[in-house]
Amino acid sequence: MELAKHFIRTNIEPEWMVLCLLLVFPPELRLIIQIDRGKLMSLDINELHRRVIYRNNTFADLLTTSRSTPRELEMCREKLVQEAVDTLLDNGICGQPMRDSHKLFSDVLEGKEGRFPETFLGKRVDYSGRSIIIVGPSLSLHHCGLPREIAVELF
Repeated sequence: MELAKHFIRTNIEPEWMVLCLLLVFPPELRLIIQIDRGKLMSLDINELHRRVIYRNNTFADLLTTSRSTPRELEMCREKLVQEAVDTLLDNGICGQPMRDSHKLFSDVLEGKEGRFPETFLGKRVDYSGRSIIIVGPSLSLHHCGLPREIAVELF
């Protein structure tokens, strides 16, 4: 009830909370490598995407081929699609974690080993010198102070 009141107060439409599209990495970032004797090795994210696509196609086929499908079967297939999407995005959404051996979509993106620092930004990022940058009491709001050691290394 509190959430509904918050939506009304802030003019947030509930349909904005529904995800309609999933991000799929371009082929050059979804590496599939051939190892010895024709065996293929791919990223975990490929398997999670494959599961979503397979379950979604199965559900779509069920809806288009039969008009007399029991509602319980439709709900079961719909739940399987939702579970596959939940597993792709993040585990533990539906209560009990479903963590399997596959790396999650959120794991692939976040952290210094994620796709954004590693690939999307064009180079690996060294976070060894990171710190919180704040405006000092003697500086204007549009100025920023750096420790001398970092300034010397940067410039």
